[in-house]
Amino acid sequence: MAHAHVSTSRGLKGVLLLVFLFVDLGLLSCAARVEKVTRQKMQVNKHLKRLNKKPVKTIESPDGDKIDCVHISHQPAFDHPFLKDHKIQMRPNFHPEGLYDDNKMNTESKGKENTMHQLWHVNGMCPEDTIPIRRTKEDDVLRASSVKTYGKKHHKSVPVPRNVNIPKSADPDIDNESGHQHAIAYVEGDKYYGAKATMNVWEPKIQQSNEFSLSQIWILGGSFGQDLNSIEAGWQVSPDLYGDNNTRLFTYWTSDAYQATGCYNLLCSGFIQINSNIAMGASISPVSGFRNSQYDISILVWKSHVYFRESDAYLR
Repeated sequence: MAHAHVSTSRGLKGVLLLVFLFVDLGLLSCAARVEKVTRQKMQVNKHLKRLNKKPVKTIESPDGDKIDCVHISHQPAFDHPFLKDHKIQMRPNFHPEGLYDDNKMNTESKGKENTMHQLWHVNGMCPEDTIPIRRTKEDDVLRASSVKTYGKKHHKSVPVPRNVNIPKSADPDIDNESGHQHAIAYVEGDKYYGAKATMNVWEPKIQQSNEFSLSQIWILGGSFGQDLNSIEAGWQVSPDLYGDNNTRLFTYWTSDAYQATGCYNLLCSGFIQINSNIAMGASISPVSGFRNSQYDISILVWKSHVYFRESDAYLR
């Protein structure tokens, strides 16, 4: 009888020990999650501090965006060590005839304004010697899979045009596997020093946050392997990147087939902006409607000389 009592007592102690051990493991797991969240928050805040430069003026956009007017020499491009002592070139060495000379412009285009309309314009404009930069919010960064990938394309989601300098190792159906549907008109096989595209601007409805829709001019060099150079500009609707369904102006570039270099808009070093009226990533307004008024944007990309540098790309 006594032996049975002792055995039961030992069993109870064993149960209590297991309960305490389980609680201790739970506390450790909770502490690890708190530490992870704290570390992520520190990384996000550090990244926001790097992206959001001190503004001369801030303009509140009706869509909730904050547009910071940042001195042109303080923009994110100059965080790159290679651009530390770069002298800003306000006009290119070479440009298509008539672009800056009003006397050479025809009568039809003379009366048109040489800038696109964006929603934030209704509440003000940026002063001279500044550029407008859409302020990055914490939620913008948190929607990305990581701080490192924020503002970058997913390599597998990039459409590969068929028969356009594609290496044999590339999968021609990679875009179909990722659910990416696209239509591309292209030219190749000659020397090109620039290109221009006029795009009708719409506001397509996006059903899921990870979907997007866009229209762009896409200038490529190299092949879809490791050496692809790309300059892209146009409009896009991307809830994943911007947090809403607004139609927004965007640019993108890469020099290594979207592996490590490049980003959207001004979210990394490499793209120098000189225009004080246009904000990369800001909403375009108005947009076209079915059986209603139609609106478009024109984008011109060209080499400013016989050689090309990233700082020689101009968006007008």
